[in-house]
Amino acid sequence: MKQPISITAISSISPLGSDLESTWEAYLNGQHYLTKKRFGDQHEWVSTIQQEDIQKIEEIRNADPKYRSLDKTVLYALFAARKAVADAGWTINDDFGINIGSSRGATELFETYHKEFLAQGKSSTLSSPTTTLGNISSWLAHDLKTHGPEISHSITCSTGLHGVLNGVAWLQSGMTHKFLVGGSEAPLTPFTISQMKALKVYSRRGLQKEVDFPCLALEMEKKENTMVLGEGASVACMEIGEKENALAQIVGVGYATEPLKHNISVSTDALCFQRSMKMALGDFSPDEVDVVVMHAPGTIKGDSSEIKAVEKVFCNKLPTLTTNKWKVGHTFGTSGSLSMELAILMLQKQQVISVPFVEAKNLPATINKVMVNAVGFGGNAVSLLLSRT
Repeated sequence: MKQPISITAISSISPLGSDLESTWEAYLNGQHYLTKKRFGDQHEWVSTIQQEDIQKIEEIRNADPKYRSLDKTVLYALFAARKAVADAGWTINDDFGINIGSSRGATELFETYHKEFLAQGKSSTLSSPTTTLGNISSWLAHDLKTHGPEISHSITCSTGLHGVLNGVAWLQSGMTHKFLVGGSEAPLTPFTISQMKALKVYSRRGLQKEVDFPCLALEMEKKENTMVLGEGASVACMEIGEKENALAQIVGVGYATEPLKHNISVSTDALCFQRSMKMALGDFSPDEVDVVVMHAPGTIKGDSSEIKAVEKVFCNKLPTLTTNKWKVGHTFGTSGSLSMELAILMLQKQQVISVPFVEAKNLPATINKVMVNAVGFGGNAVSLLLSRT
């Protein structure tokens, strides 16, 4: 890092709410936000945005005729981006860059148009433009009236944090002075759920017999995979240097990809995470990290390999470990951005949000630095080191 990057605003729409205070209150209550939803003739666990926020999304959709044909991934990102930009005090003259990604993109629209094609043998006029991944950043640039660079990308579940990496690179190159980054995901569709079930990673807990927590993310004694999908968007405003209105600073970034032995494999001790965390630490001592917000998807191998990677990097002085997937589900490309939001809230509030069914260890007296991890299919890990301002 040539110089720190200030995060001057962060905004999200998720199962926890659509503003930072309600999101923080939801983190404090110790309850999960996973619900059962019927897909065909079966119920599955999912995590949806709240009913009042669904109405807010519909208001955006109906406010402009052009927006009525857009997928939820675009609308979620529009909602979060408008609030973040306003909170940061950015104006249309800023010409800030945009990099919003999505693992799956316009899943709902794509499935709708595909069904239409199978039934009628032809596609609707808007089927191609409205299901293009580049839709997200392009529509945000249109809506926010910025003329800066716009990038959309998909790097599976680390998409949101890869957006942060891109923003850091642009800012430190001097090619722009502000960047809006994040992820948006709306994967709660029959085909997407079916894909996760085919991988045998989806949670069956509590579908037949009541349980306290359907997703056991970070629980090392579980005997079954317990991943649950969630939806939402999370974006952050980034500016070069130290800013008075910064919520936190990015003081380290790391990334790595490990050789694949299988399409969904990560090595037993997550070599990709070891490399990304060491890169993010840079010249900082591992002892300076107070909390690690884990990727921890709730699968046996995914959780255990990341834990082993943390143990390799931090050795005898482990920081406090936490995750939010037991509470909001796995939001694919948004997940890293929501983890970054949790990290910023803990830095701001000076309180660790623990996993209720996992013993909290090594709780810090003060929270000064938090590491955030994300990884996706392909072993493409990203780690960020955030610092209190």
